[in-house]
Amino acid sequence: MDKALLIQLGGSITAVALLVAFAAWLGVARATPPLDAESARALLSLEFPDHKPDAVWIAADGAALIARDGALALVLYRRGDGYVARDLPWSTVAALKPTNGRLTLRLSDARPVFAVNDDAWPPKELA
Repeated sequence: MDKALLIQLGGSITAVALLVAFAAWLGVARATPPLDAESARALLSLEFPDHKPDAVWIAADGAALIARDGALALVLYRRGDGYVARDLPWSTVAALKPTNGRLTLRLSDARPVFAVNDDAWPPKELA
């Protein structure tokens, strides 16, 4: 390797290290707080403004929720540092069977997993 290539490589490594340090210092990667009743209502009204859910169930770990609006299930789950919203027929969600405290929903583009307190599904607030 010649001297110019080594200088260029060293400069590139230094620049990448500075950018990583700057991003860490700014706190770019932030944790998404778990959902509670108030944040769930706000997120539902933001993502589904035309729907007024009858009942809302928040996952045991606060990382997702399922709301029932008649024959429709409104699903929100954490993905990265935000939430993904989907609406499905309620019959699809009601037919799910939890195993080992987890409920897996199979969507066309993802497989979100919901933490449940017990293996009884659907919970009484959604039934």
